[in-house]
Amino acid sequence: MKLEQNRIDDLNLELTLAVTAEDYADSRKKKLNDYRKKAEIKGFRKGMVPMSLVEKMYGQSALVDAVNDVVSEGLNNFIHENNLRVLGEPLPSEDQPEAEWVAGNDFTFKFDIAENPEVSFELSKDDEIVYYTITVTEAAKKEMKDNLLKQYGSLEEGKKAKEDDFIIVDFEQGETKVEGTYVALRNVAEAARKSFVGVKPGDVLDVNVNEAFENETDRASMLKVSKDELATLDPMFRMTVKNVKTFVNAPLTEETFEKIFGVKTEEEFDAKIEERIRAEYAQEADFRFSKDAKAYLLEKAGVNIAEKFLKRWVFVVNEGKFTMEDIEKDWDLFIVDYKWQMVRNYLMNKYNVKIEEADLLASAKGFAAYQFAMYGMNNVPEEQLEAFAKNILSQEEQGRRILDQVENEKTFEAVREVVTLKKKKISVDKFRELK
Repeated sequence: MKLEQNRIDDLNLELTLAVTAEDYADSRKKKLNDYRKKAEIKGFRKGMVPMSLVEKMYGQSALVDAVNDVVSEGLNNFIHENNLRVLGEPLPSEDQPEAEWVAGNDFTFKFDIAENPEVSFELSKDDEIVYYTITVTEAAKKEMKDNLLKQYGSLEEGKKAKEDDFIIVDFEQGETKVEGTYVALRNVAEAARKSFVGVKPGDVLDVNVNEAFENETDRASMLKVSKDELATLDPMFRMTVKNVKTFVNAPLTEETFEKIFGVKTEEEFDAKIEERIRAEYAQEADFRFSKDAKAYLLEKAGVNIAEKFLKRWVFVVNEGKFTMEDIEKDWDLFIVDYKWQMVRNYLMNKYNVKIEEADLLASAKGFAAYQFAMYGMNNVPEEQLEAFAKNILSQEEQGRRILDQVENEKTFEAVREVVTLKKKKISVDKFRELK
């Protein structure tokens, strides 16, 4: 077999393989003999089918398989011998000549091959990347304190309904009566809400439910009917207020402090609030650093990719799952991620970054703790956190996401040790305005 390469540029080449009958003849003959040994055809004992019949039935398949084996071996040898860093895999050239699949013919195959570039660059203290330090203000501490007390507050009996309150009402229309319906005033349409604000137990209002409760799902639930039945209802109902429920913040007591943070005094409670804010700000600052560092490192690496080839390869390997229009639409994000994986792999090798099972578990536990905290569960037992984290890691997509996150975090940790962090103080408002 004769191979001829045409180097198009630093990253792309075209490889032509000229396959002669001699190259595949022995392989084809062996395949036909294998077919003969295994063939079970009525009228013939197994293994005794005439070769002429085997040729007629399996000759074309044997030819294609034999030629493909020769081509595959030739491609693999060429790649190995030339130490090519192949992007994806070779693709048949778009101007591949039509093959006439007849035994004894010679064949010509053309393949496009693209290479990933070698990533190589140095980092030192001369490389500066901004790291923001977000200032903790009294206003921020007060806001978090108020929010926590509200989060752990309770509904109590009220005298007059305010905009954030709930009312318990009965709806009546003729003989129809719906009792004990909870109405959140914040869910009442703005135009109708003013007639609800200030109501007291015992007040009676005539309400157009279509105008007051614009969300059909909520309206059907309140009136205890299906959404299909709403269209047949007269929207005018008499509404009687039975109770007003007002939301009251949790009191500043030892029980509240214990429930939220496991501490006893307001001073300790305030210290925990500041600690949480600093932790949240540090997390935001780290995330911003990772974004800025990623952009800096990509620019420093200057990775060029054979993008035209890569688009074709993504299209071919996904076998019709995406159109070229789909690929083009998301290309900017895809190519940045593709380049970053190359740069990250280089840095992990350069700085000997290793990912241990404990790293993945710790990250998954952090994610689990965050999810529990969203539901007000701040003191989840360690064994429960660990069980939840292990479940996260057992899920393929979630496990891959955690691995990607940990690889990023440990890579940026290594980079921080090598470069200079240009620290800047900034207010939280200004920080969140950064693009």
